[in-house]
Parts: sequence; structure tokens; C-alpha cells
Amino acid sequence: MLTRNCLSLLLWVLFDGGLLTPLQPQPQQTLATEPRENVIHLPGQRSHFQRVKRGWVWNQFFVLEEYMGSEPQYVGKLHSDLDKGEGTVKYTLSGDGAGTVFTIDETTGDIHAIRSLDREEKPFYTLRAQAVDIETRKPLEPESEFIIKVQDINDNEPKFLDGPYIASVPEMSPVGAYVLQVKATDADDPTYGNSARVVYSILQGQPYFSIDPKTGVIRTALPNMDREVKEQYQVLIQAKDMGGQLGGLAGTTIVNITLTDVNDNPPRFPKSIFHLKVPESSPIGSAIGRIRAVDPDFGQNAEIEYNIVPGDGGNLFDIITDEDTQEGVIKLKKPLDFETKKAYTFKVEASNVHLDHRFHSAGPFKDTATVKISVLDVDEPPVFSRPLYTMEVYEDTPVGTIIGAVTAQDLDVGSSAVRYFIDWKSDGDSYFTIDGTEGTIATNELLDRESTAQYNFSIIASKVSNPLLTSRVNILINVLDVNEFPPEISVPYETAVCENAKPGQIIQIVSAADRDLSPAGQQFSFKLSPEAAIKPNFTVRDFRNNTAGIETQRNGYSRRQQELYFLPVVIEDSSYPVQSSTNTMTIRVCRCDPDGTILSCNVEAIFLPVGLSTGALIAILLCIIILLAIVVLYVALRRQKKKDTLMTSKEDIRDNVIHYDDEGGGEEDTQAFDIGALRNPKVIEDNKIRRDIKPDSLCLPRQRPPVEDNTDIRNFINQRLQENDMDPAAPPYDSLATYAYEGNGSVADSLSSIESLTTEADQDYNYLTDWGPRFKVLADMFGEEESYNPDKVT
Repeated sequence: MLTRNCLSLLLWVLFDGGLLTPLQPQPQQTLATEPRENVIHLPGQRSHFQRVKRGWVWNQFFVLEEYMGSEPQYVGKLHSDLDKGEGTVKYTLSGDGAGTVFTIDETTGDIHAIRSLDREEKPFYTLRAQAVDIETRKPLEPESEFIIKVQDINDNEPKFLDGPYIASVPEMSPVGAYVLQVKATDADDPTYGNSARVVYSILQGQPYFSIDPKTGVIRTALPNMDREVKEQYQVLIQAKDMGGQLGGLAGTTIVNITLTDVNDNPPRFPKSIFHLKVPESSPIGSAIGRIRAVDPDFGQNAEIEYNIVPGDGGNLFDIITDEDTQEGVIKLKKPLDFETKKAYTFKVEASNVHLDHRFHSAGPFKDTATVKISVLDVDEPPVFSRPLYTMEVYEDTPVGTIIGAVTAQDLDVGSSAVRYFIDWKSDGDSYFTIDGTEGTIATNELLDRESTAQYNFSIIASKVSNPLLTSRVNILINVLDVNEFPPEISVPYETAVCENAKPGQIIQIVSAADRDLSPAGQQFSFKLSPEAAIKPNFTVRDFRNNTAGIETQRNGYSRRQQELYFLPVVIEDSSYPVQSSTNTMTIRVCRCDPDGTILSCNVEAIFLPVGLSTGALIAILLCIIILLAIVVLYVALRRQKKKDTLMTSKEDIRDNVIHYDDEGGGEEDTQAFDIGALRNPKVIEDNKIRRDIKPDSLCLPRQRPPVEDNTDIRNFINQRLQENDMDPAAPPYDSLATYAYEGNGSVADSLSSIESLTTEADQDYNYLTDWGPRFKVLADMFGEEESYNPDKVT
């Protein structure tokens, strides 16, 4: 070992470590080395002006780990060129482990390890050395740093840090299929020798698996390993250092390998025939038995689907798969009857849901078995001949009349007699009775279709031998109508017609209602009553679809002549015996616009739809009249008061009474109107602004031509009237003027009613139609109307 250390020291010196300063060149000095020893030469003092040559430099020692000798292990020696061997130099050591792990002889510089070292715990130590003068205690040279490395020995075996391992591989895998890679770690120095070189091998698990000695990859070694034969394998893996050579250390681990399932097995029935017994009373949808096919696979590869092969009984039964147990559950689709058929036979097929195409060559992945079902006889309740009985009876049929019968039989072997009774919960009013032996149904009350048109109740049948076995059926009885009510007109009973209506115009569509049957059950006809068919103002047009239209026969109607018309309409039904009724329609004449929209009717027409009585209408009218009288009286008093204030002289009866919306200045306002202009035309001023309205700043005063002297007052008034008629800025204010001079005559003649005709009918108002659209309302009110006969009812 010392020889090896010396060789290492020699190599280091040759390649110049460079951590120690160069030695001082002294011809008489030579390097003090000891054979077979590690020596570090410390540099001495040197002149700053002399060129120096580098001497031997060494900064690294080696020490064996796990040294078990009785004496401290020698590491190496420190030596300074200034040390002449006279004992004047003292060597000191500091750094990692100084004094605790390593010691130095202060005189000779020998370094020893005083305890055993472990490279895996600390691979090297960094220390500092210095030579000190014993007398002066001063350093003879700078402090130098060196390293002591712990040299490795093979004292650690390989370890599997991740073991034990768990792996899986599909069954039926080929040879060489990858399973898992293991890895062992050796704590020894991998750069020194073969202490950390690991080789893998299998100690247990052959011949099923193999391992790569360098990489640790485990692969399958046998083909077609079957999970159903053996599922779990335990493989023992060894890792050995020193390249697997003799004397190397070894570590082991266990690898648990599981073969995963593939669908390589079809389902198989354990037997070819399954026998089941089912009571005939089993309800529809109930499970009547279970069969099972066995599949040695696992998980979804073992999922089985069952199907009934078409054949005998296939339409009576169904089969589904129980997801938990993978059993085939047979269910009943239709009711069984022992008396009809006592046994059924059919086949069931079981197949895998998830198939693996790699194993199709092995054969079909399905199996078939036969199922035989025996029906067991059960004492059953009676069976009605129909699921529902429907009967009909006329209303007002005498009590006790038989309207129908029900029939139930006991189909069991040795049939028993049957008894009938009505379920009182469904016929609480006891409108019907039933014969307990014969099953005939009769009325127990008089029936009224208008009250109840249909009856629905249940009849129960029980066996005499076993009254607890019962069955029930629903009875539906329709009450037929007897034509006893005449049809009546549906609302409204009142309608309106426009004054400007044309002949042939439909003003109202009416329909009829009959309490006997709905309108869809029969046909209604409409017509006028015979007494109203002579010169009618209105007629009835039957549309033949249970509706009719009220049609006008005149060209216009007048409210002044007749406000209301009463139209009798006869309605007949189509039942036997025929029933008819006469219904009176009230037609009110109203004023309408040209489009036919009603504008106004009289007061009565407004309030009648509300449903007020005649007394209430009279009271409302009286209240309205009283309010109007109060308003008129109040307005008259206000006008009288204003008239008194506007009169400028009680003696001058020709003064004007003028009313404006704006209030004037009272009696002191003399500029409102100048009555003198009427008395003396000469006082008219040119360009005088009107004083009866507020002057408009945008309108210039009108220029009035001067009136010549001695002009007749009538010409003056006509001239003023023409000016105002042609003036678009003239205010729309009305004024009442009294003039002292009326004139020689009037084109319109007198407006007094003293010389008027005695009757309104003698006057001719046809000229109103020539006055234009502004007088259209007056022309319609006083226009030509047909003669009115108050004795005629139309």
C-alpha cells in the first residue's frame, strides 16, 4: 500500500498540483524525502528579486477506510525546506478532523489517523498545514492546504431501493415480452475498481422469466402462459457487485408478477338442459328462473349476453343478464294459463360481449342450452267474457228495466258457480242493480241525461267455492237523450245596425243551443216567424251549419223614425219529436262612420249591456237632468253678471254684449269696442288697430279704405263683414251686436218660428245635401226617410 502511495505522489509531482508555493532555490538544499512515505514539502522564504524554480509539490494523501489495526494508521509526512532537523520548527494542523480524526507530530510532521474511517460517510477531508518557529512563534511560511482522501474498499452490497416490485403481463404473451426493469444501487466508489459494478440474475422464477444481467430488464421466457392455469408468479432477483465474481457482495429482491386476463375462453353452460316450474298466476314482468353459463375469464372478458333462440315459447318469455352475477334471468312477457298450455320449451344462447380477434381461430365464443318450463295449476278467480262492458239506456226509463248483463266463468278444473255484485264504492247512489246469479243489470232510479250523461261503475264476480277469489270489470252506461227541450238562440239576444246600412248586409251571426244534446249531435234550422215575414226590415239567412245571419232588407235606417226593431226568429232541431222555439232579437239603430264602426247609440243602448234595471236607469237619468239644470242655471247667472258689467249706459239699448275668453279692464276700459263707429262712420281712423283682441306683433294692421260721407250703413256693415271673412288672422271670437238699423230686407227671410210650418214632416230638407260636407250630419238627420208605421212590428 505504501508503494502505491509513493507512486501516486510521484505522478502528482510530475503533473504539478500547484497548490503549494515553489521551493526557494538553494544549491546546497536537496529534497528531503523518505522512501515509501508521503511527504509534503513546505516552501521556505525567498527573495523578491530572485527568479525561483518550482520544486516538488504535493497536496493529497490517501488513507484506507475501515482500518482495523491496533496502531494509528500512518497517513503521511509534512516537511519544510527551512527545517534543518535542529528542532526549531513546529508543525501545526487544522481543518476537517484535525485533532479528532487526524493528528500530527509537531516535531517530525508525521500525520496519523487515530480512528477507523468510512468513505460512504465522508469521502475526503480538507486540512491546512503550517510550519512555525518554536522560539518566535511566527510562521516560517504561508499556510498550505491539502486533502486526505479515504480510499474505498468493497464493504457495501448492492441494494434494491424500490423493492419489492409488483408487475403484470398479459397472459398468452409471446417469449421476450417486457415485464419490468429493476435497479440495484451500490454505495461503493464506482470510479475505483469493481466494487460498484453490479450484475443481475434470477435465483427463483425460471423457466418462466429471464433478466438482462446488465440492465435488469425482466422478460417472459415461456410462450402462452395461461392465467386460468396459474395467475401469480414470485421471482427472486439477485444483484452482485465485483462484476459477479467470486467474493463480491450481493443483494436480493422479490418481484411479484401477475398474469392479466385476455378473452381467450368462451362461455360454457354447465349442463345442456335447465328445468323450471312456474305458477300460472305469476305476474307479467316477474322473474321465473335463472340460468348461468361459466366463463373462466375475468372482468369485462367474462361478461355474458343471453338471448332466446326464436322458437316455441320465445314470445312468452324474455331473458336479461344480471350484471353482478352474470346470470341469465328469465322473465314473463305474457300471462300463463295452465288450462291452455302446460309446458314450454325453448333454447337460450350465451355469448361474450367483448371479443378478442386474436382468438377467433379457437372457435365460436358462444354456447347453447335448452330450457323447459312447466306451468303449475293455481286456483284462480272467475274471468269475465269482456274486459269492458258498454251499455245504453234512454233517459226516463222505468225503474227495473233490464239494460244488459255480464258473464264470468271459473276456468279451473272442477269449475265453481259465480256470484255477482256491484262495487258500492263506484255506485254510491245505487242507480243500478244486478242479479247475483244471472248477472243482469237493471235501473234502480229514473235517469236524466241532462243531469248525468254517463255512468261508470265496477261489478265484482266471486267463486262460490272460494269467495276470496274475486275479479272485477268496469261497466260504462251511456244515457240516451229524449228530445224534450227546444233549441234556444245563443247570446247575444241584442245587436245593432248602422243608419247607413245597405240591403243584404249581415249584421249579426247567431247560433243555437239545445240542452238535450250538444250542437254537434243534431242539426238546427233558422227562419223568420210567419207574422214577421211580411215586408220585413230584416230577414234570417240559414247557413246550414247550425248558424244563421241577420240580414238587412232596407237601404238605411233612421233613429228618429224608429230606434228599436224586434225580430222574431224560429229555431227547430232535427230530433224526434221536433222541438222549436221563437226567440226575439233586439236590433238597435246606431250612427256609424262610413267604415261601419258604431259611433253612438242612445243612452239606453249604452247602459243595457251593463245589466241595469229600468228603475236604476230612471234614477240615473234624473240625476243627470238635475246636474244639467244646475249647470245651466249657474252659466245663466254668470252671463247675467257679465252683461251688467259690460253695459256702458242703461239708456242706450243698442250697446253690444261682447264676451271674450280674456277679461277686460272693466268699466274703465273704453278701448274694447267703439260703438260710435256704427253711429257715425266718419270717426273711423285710418290704420286703426283692433282693440277687441290682443294685437299680434307679427301682423300689420289692415288698411281700411275711407268711407265716404253719407254712405248707407248697410253698405258699411257688408264691407266690414267681407273684410273679416277674407282676413285669415281674424280671431274666432263670437260677438252679439244689436244695431239700430236693420236694413230694407234680408235675403234669408225671417228666422222667426211664428210663420214656420205646423209639422216637421211638411218641411223639405233636401237642400241640406247641397251645402257640402260640413252639413252632412244635418243632411243625415233631416234627410229623406221612408214612411214610418208605428203599428208594424218588424
